[in-house]
Amino acid sequence: MTIVPALDLFVAGIVLIVAVWTVAARDTMSAVVGFVAYGLLLALVWVRLGAPDVALTEAAIGSGLAGALLIGAATRLRAGEPSVSTERLGGAGRVLAMTLSAVVAAAVAVVLLSLPDPAPSLASEAAANAGVTSLGNPVTNVLMAFRAMDTMLEKVVLLLALLGVWSMARDHAWGGRPRSCRRADPEGPLVLLARVLPPVGVVLGISVLWVSADHPGGAFQGATILAAMWLLVLMAGLGDVPAAGGRRLRLVLVAGPAVFLTVGLGGLALGAAFLSYPPAWAKPVILVIEFAMVLTVATTLGLLVAGPPERSAER
Repeated sequence: MTIVPALDLFVAGIVLIVAVWTVAARDTMSAVVGFVAYGLLLALVWVRLGAPDVALTEAAIGSGLAGALLIGAATRLRAGEPSVSTERLGGAGRVLAMTLSAVVAAAVAVVLLSLPDPAPSLASEAAANAGVTSLGNPVTNVLMAFRAMDTMLEKVVLLLALLGVWSMARDHAWGGRPRSCRRADPEGPLVLLARVLPPVGVVLGISVLWVSADHPGGAFQGATILAAMWLLVLMAGLGDVPAAGGRRLRLVLVAGPAVFLTVGLGGLALGAAFLSYPPAWAKPVILVIEFAMVLTVATTLGLLVAGPPERSAER
């Protein structure tokens, strides 16, 4: 066995160990840290499988954003954790849980092993028509052309998730701002990072979006980087979260889906089909959609982490 397969087996073993440790961890924060580590390891696995776009998404969304949300939730719930931790499953409950887990694992294995070889795929049709959009990245081509409806609805789901978070606000705080972040030491490292990293992060986020037309990247990955830079500024106390009732903020939140929907209706009006692009302008139109979506997704992700409004709109 050469060094590369040995490393792959080692990473696979570490992934399984971290997964089991995350499930078995009794402390909430330990489980969250394990989940974040698990996501980063999965990103490495996707790189080894030759799927860098999926790896970027897993690292940015599956580990980064989800990890930040879980850390915030674990922090809020820590006060009630001792009383919950005293509740333990009995012997029968543990046996039942283990049996159900084994049944689900066996069912998944049976389904995977019973798939036809080769598996049914539309890859050949997608590759044959890839030149219509002039996009060199096959992943972006599929997301924005062959399953554009799904891509648009994913952004709508994000907005619905944000509305769900905002709905947890008390009546007096509706339309106001989330709780202010703790102001950091002006001479501390966090403030220094918040002053130095955001310009680099903004350039990197826009670059990840721009190159996604022909290379690995995408709107979600770029938006996550921009959201991370914004959150860093908020954590350092160098800025404040905008009021949920602000007109400009709400325009930014609906801009991406609105542009996507306008392009879709335009294709329908031109007599083609919903979300069809004019062949001569397909690539520029897709880039316009993605730039609008980056602003919407970055803002939505940042607000999701910030949480529901807890104070009035005034500073």
